[in-house]
Amino acid sequence: MFSRFLKDERGSTAIEYGLIAALIAVGVIVGMTATGTSLDNLYDTNNGRIGAALN
Repeated sequence: MFSRFLKDERGSTAIEYGLIAALIAVGVIVGMTATGTSLDNLYDTNNGRIGAALN
């Protein structure tokens, strides 16, 4: 009975898909955070330049 339990691989596929989905989600979060930070810096720079040009 115990050896049959060790040979059963039905649940391993679901776990693998879950790990892949989690890895993709982490990659998307990291990428979007980096993009957001970059855009924030871009807007701050442009805001400063426009403000300086108007003065």
